[in-house]
Formats: sequence, C-alpha cells, structure tokens
Amino acid sequence: MATRAAGGGDGEQRRKKTKTKTKTSRAKEMGGRWPAIKPKKDLQIDRLRGTLLFTVPNFFSAAEASAFVEAAEAIGFTHQGSLGPARGQAYRDNDRISMTDPSLAEVIWESGLKKIFGDIKLPGEVAVGLNPNIRFYRYTVGQRFGRHIDESVDLGEGRITKYTLLIYLSGKGNNKDSSAESLVGGETVFYDQRGRVVAEVAPVPGMALLHIHGDDCMLHEARVVTKNIKYVLRSDVSFA
Repeated sequence: MATRAAGGGDGEQRRKKTKTKTKTSRAKEMGGRWPAIKPKKDLQIDRLRGTLLFTVPNFFSAAEASAFVEAAEAIGFTHQGSLGPARGQAYRDNDRISMTDPSLAEVIWESGLKKIFGDIKLPGEVAVGLNPNIRFYRYTVGQRFGRHIDESVDLGEGRITKYTLLIYLSGKGNNKDSSAESLVGGETVFYDQRGRVVAEVAPVPGMALLHIHGDDCMLHEARVVTKNIKYVLRSDVSFA
C-alpha cells in the first residue's frame, strides 16, 4: 500500500482547508527582501509523462536560485521528521520552512507558470494560481524523503490543489561550478503501480518539476543526499 503524505507531501492535511500559518516574526522581517524574479519568456517543457509529469529548465536563473537559498537560510530551518511506515507515514528526514505568502506565490505564478498552465486543463477545471503556502526544503548528507503520494488540499472558494511544484535551488554544478560544489544524490524518482521507475529527475539549479497529485499522484521519493546540500522551493498549483 502506498504511503500518503497529506497536504501535498507535508503530512498535515488531506483535502482540508488550509490554516493560515506564519513561520515566525523572522519570516515577516523578510518582507520585500525576497529575491526579485524576472518573468521568463519562451520557457521549454520537457515532458516525462505527458502533462502529468514534466520539468521546466531555467524556470529560475542560477542567480535567483542562489539568492533564494540565502534568503531561506536567513530565516532558519526546522527539522521535519515522521512516525515512519510502521505508523502509516512515509519516512521523512529533512529540514523545512513553511509560511503563507500570497505575494510571493503570485510573483512565481505570473513569472511563467500561468502561461504554461494555460494549456493544461483538467475535466471541468482550469489552473488559477499557486497555493500561498510556500515551503523550503533542505536535505543535508544522509537525509531523504521515502516513497509517498502527495494529496490535494482544499484552499476554499472552490479552489483545490492538483499539481505539486518543486523548484530546485541547488543541484548539479554547471560549467562555472567546481565539482566540489555539485550535489550528489537527492534525485526525485517516480514509480508506476508495479513499482517500476517511471522517471528519475536529478536536481538542477533553477529547474522546476511539476506533477499531478491527489487521486492520480504517482508514488515518488526524494533519494538520499550523499554530498553537499539539496535546497528546494515548494508550492502547489490550484484549480477551480
């Protein structure tokens, strides 16, 4: 039986209305100090499983990804664990920040996702924006998130999340990076109903990964990090 991680992978909700949460006063202090995100033109989609699972290279620039890492570290992470499979929860060991920031969600949506999802429709529903609950994940060496399924979240007013959004903020080094700075491990891996690998996505700074969640979500995991640190910005695409 698949282990479900409610709230789109955060183990907190299952199709329940989200509660407004603020990390701490430190989150408020960030205010307008979030890195600027430039609108992206001519974004390309790499389809791994049609519109159910795809990546968007260079959704953030390398500089934007790095700036978000600095901003997140300035806020501070809290360890996130779980009760484990024996208690019906996916194994989880990472660090997290969770906050409600409608403005940041809107900026990310308008920077390119809105256009992408203009061509992705579900029966009787269209994409209307991002979940304002923004999360940052940090995986240090030895940390991972076991196999699980992300569930939909009811945001109220007829809006419900249908897609997981992950934006990798660190990953494989590019030509300007030394090999010592490259992430090793931390791949996001998807499985079919027979447990066979459907797709294996290695983090690349600035690349977005989107996959359908809820009833149609594929079992997936974040593999263990074996070198350096994996950073991810997380939200969800809502439909109405």
